[in-house]
Amino acid sequence: MGNPTLTPEKHGEKYADEIESAEKVGIDFSGKDYTGAVAKTDPAEIKLVRKLDYRIMVSVQSSHAAQTLLTTQNPTLCIMYFLNYVDRNAIAQARLNDLEEDLGMTGTEFNTTVSILFVGYVLMQVPSNMMITKVRPGLYMSGWMLVWAAVSGCTALVQNFGGLVACRFFLGITEAPFYPGATYVLSIFYTRKEVASRIALLYCAQILATGFSGLIAAGIFAGMDGLSGIAGWRWLFIVEGAATAVVALFGFWLLPDTPLTTRWLSQTERDLAHARMERDRVSDSQGQASAMEGLKQAVKDKRTWLFCLMQNFHLSACSFNSFFPTVVKTLGFNTTVTLVMTCPPFIFAGAAGILFGWSSGRYHERTWHITTGLSIAIVGFVIAASTLNTAGRYIACFIFPVGAYAVNSVIIGWASSTLSQTKEKKAVVLAMTNVGGQIGYIYGAYLWPKSDSPRYGIGFGASAGFALCSIACAWALRIILKRENERIRSTDDSENVNLYGY
Repeated sequence: MGNPTLTPEKHGEKYADEIESAEKVGIDFSGKDYTGAVAKTDPAEIKLVRKLDYRIMVSVQSSHAAQTLLTTQNPTLCIMYFLNYVDRNAIAQARLNDLEEDLGMTGTEFNTTVSILFVGYVLMQVPSNMMITKVRPGLYMSGWMLVWAAVSGCTALVQNFGGLVACRFFLGITEAPFYPGATYVLSIFYTRKEVASRIALLYCAQILATGFSGLIAAGIFAGMDGLSGIAGWRWLFIVEGAATAVVALFGFWLLPDTPLTTRWLSQTERDLAHARMERDRVSDSQGQASAMEGLKQAVKDKRTWLFCLMQNFHLSACSFNSFFPTVVKTLGFNTTVTLVMTCPPFIFAGAAGILFGWSSGRYHERTWHITTGLSIAIVGFVIAASTLNTAGRYIACFIFPVGAYAVNSVIIGWASSTLSQTKEKKAVVLAMTNVGGQIGYIYGAYLWPKSDSPRYGIGFGASAGFALCSIACAWALRIILKRENERIRSTDDSENVNLYGY
């Protein structure tokens, strides 16, 4: 059986090996959706994808009727990202253990320590993803993980506000390569229909980290506060930094590199992994480019900036995550109970993220998923800002994380599949989109001042507005991509043509 999108006539003889590999395993190209993407039917391809899931992140059990997401024994990438966010968010829990008092911090100095991390984070992401296309991604990300573990642990040594700001800035720089690098790795192993659900599982690790970090902190504060004369918040940074370092060592041999170079794939599996990604490329793909050319391609594409703006508005609406324990504290419970209560909302948010990611990939739909998720978030923000009733506000604390966190994988997966004309461009676009989002955290940290407690109307109101703007960007992209698809159809009259999903 021939490959409808990978043919020597269309793409040149350099793809002959990939075409032959795809034909040998008998990949079925029937059942195409409106973009030309196909579902997996060949047993060899299904087996390959299951192996990738086991080794890279978590198992995704596939069937013809549905795909059920199940965690297994080797969630490498997810554990690494879980610790990435645990280390980053430790400061939110440390605040409840007298961090500010011990370091003599006043006014908006805490907000500054939250904000400064994202300055370093933003500065490093694009250069990092320009480099990752030229090195072994598994070694690259694991190496940076060791460095950020050291920086996180050293936060326990700070004695004043200036020291804390310096540690947070460098933590941002050292953590920056991981998430855009991880999404790049997923984008070179998984097709347009698969990638959103995998990013959802990865992002679920962040959501759960935001929730479970409260439980981790509660345990450390209860059992180690004052141990050996060291404050509980200092132990928090020490323990979490050490755990991160241990996991980083495993990452050196568990993480993959590229479809053609991953050592734990056989040669046949490597050929198939590469061939299936080549057949999935959108019809106006441009081959290969240098890292600098990939940057130029990304910057010149107007869709890149619209994705950046959409993610900026989305993550600006998510700026509550560094202040979630503070918001829950307004319910009037003690520190231990408050930290425990921060967990359940994020369990629901994680489940919603997986559901939206799977559904978006299953139906190859983006716009309505984003609209639905962020509309739910807006409802939650409005309720939270409107009442100080304990039950009402805690219910709202379930609603707005569920809606806000449900759509991240949809946005990133959409950017990955839309702007993938070259792998260098794709890497830069993923970094730029994440940078656009993280900028929202820089100013978002100042939307939750102590002076606005306990209602925090500024933060909740602004978050609702940001969510609405993100929805508007999604619909603007839908219009643009529909026009792009018409252009592709007008220049390629083939029945088997890959188009942009929206």
